[in-house]
Amino acid sequence: MQEITKIVITGGPCAGKTTAMSWLQNEFTEKGYAVLFVPETATELIGGGVAPWTCGSNADYQKCQIQLQMEKERIFYEAARTMAREKVLIVCDRGVMDNKAYMTDLEFTGILNSLGRNEVELRDNYDAVFHLVTAAKGAESFYTTANNAARTETPEQAAAMDDKLIAAWTGHPHLRVIDNATDFEDKMKRLLAEISSFLGEPEPLEIERKYLIEYPDIAWLENQPTCRRIEIIQTYLKSEDGSEVRVRQRGMDGNYVYYRTTKRRISGLKRVEVERRLSRDEYLTALMDADTSRHQIRKTRYCLTWQSQYFEIDVYPFWQDRAIVELELGDENAEIHFPKQLRVIREVTEEEAYKNASLAMNAQ
Repeated sequence: MQEITKIVITGGPCAGKTTAMSWLQNEFTEKGYAVLFVPETATELIGGGVAPWTCGSNADYQKCQIQLQMEKERIFYEAARTMAREKVLIVCDRGVMDNKAYMTDLEFTGILNSLGRNEVELRDNYDAVFHLVTAAKGAESFYTTANNAARTETPEQAAAMDDKLIAAWTGHPHLRVIDNATDFEDKMKRLLAEISSFLGEPEPLEIERKYLIEYPDIAWLENQPTCRRIEIIQTYLKSEDGSEVRVRQRGMDGNYVYYRTTKRRISGLKRVEVERRLSRDEYLTALMDADTSRHQIRKTRYCLTWQSQYFEIDVYPFWQDRAIVELELGDENAEIHFPKQLRVIREVTEEEAYKNASLAMNAQ
């Protein structure tokens, strides 16, 4: 059965995307993938004379870019389906949500309305997003505009744009930020490791840490530019082999995407996890196989990008004094930098009582 995965490589100006594409080609071709690259749409348009300063307005340009981006991705997906390959990796050099960083919220909402689209479906249409941090943040001596005619930002502007891009993608279920904490070669290796982990090469391992925190300051979270609120309904299904199987409705404001996830624990921190997208009809059909001994879990998730780490803060309706923070890590020994506004009570990664499957036994 053919498996097509579509990911985004994004990042601030002069972050290493061009080099990353070459590394990706070599790494995943060797692992048996047909690797397809969707070229950066902005560079194509600007090089062809279509730019924010040549169109009637910035919003006119951004609408053209979004439409072309979506059409290119559709064509690449259709082409992938014709290929006699079991594993196809579609790599998008930037995705639709990158455009949000280059316009006002009003402009973005207006374009979505004119196209009959919503932010959830555009953002979560990709299987995973990998953000490379601009050299202007942490590797300033390497920042240059010489290798891209479409790049005009000063280092200060590049750093600000990097923040806006992270904010645009925050809320995606699989966002990873690759910073400049190491030299450039190791930065590329960290990117490949994160992508390999996501793809399940050699095995779909998830390394997760979980913390019990005091009830968070919701107003503070909602005022953070790199925080997004997500509504989740999670239903556990019957399982005969001891695996944990669930379906999830994820989104906000009436716009949702659906997933089926199967988990098998290896150790306290490591699990084998297989996840796939569902259509709405598939999701509704799966609900007929719900484990009636467990309640549905309803929670509000605040996705927060902080110091290159992606915090998922789950607030449950049955708790008024506490919440859960989860982080997926590439390395189980990675140091975690909590914002001071999140007051940690203790780590509960290996405490059965704080797993969602256990909470579902008693949730009301």
